[in-house]
Amino acid sequence: MRAVVQRVKKAHVDVEGETVGKIDKGILVLLGVGQNDDEKDIEWLADKILNLRIFEDNEGKMNLSLLDIKGEILIVSQFTLYGDCRKGRRPSYSSAAKPDKGKEYYEKFIEFIEKKYKINVEKGIFQAEMEVNLINDGPVTLLLDSEKTF
Repeated sequence: MRAVVQRVKKAHVDVEGETVGKIDKGILVLLGVGQNDDEKDIEWLADKILNLRIFEDNEGKMNLSLLDIKGEILIVSQFTLYGDCRKGRRPSYSSAAKPDKGKEYYEKFIEFIEKKYKINVEKGIFQAEMEVNLINDGPVTLLLDSEKTF
């Protein structure tokens, strides 16, 4: 699984002009599912994201996690995170999970966070044409990969 993690002051995702997910201070996650992902990838990535110390403490150091600040999380599916641009000019998405698996793992990822961490998770709509709006805080943007390729 891959994720782009952005610390935000606020973010929302719209589908056909209607807001379907909205948060204030917290994390926006763009989530991609790979064809070789399994349940361990869900748990590893969710735990990593929720415990990343990317929020400032009283001394201005990034020492606090989303859980520490009681922030919010917005998760948006993003299969294009598996776009391979090394050859030619058109990305190849052959490493991305097929839609059925992608949707299943996207939903399992959300469910894992809701059950383990008991926090509200806002989300986009899988395979919908979405508009994601955010105010990046910092800016702080991180890339994570459960296979640890970066």
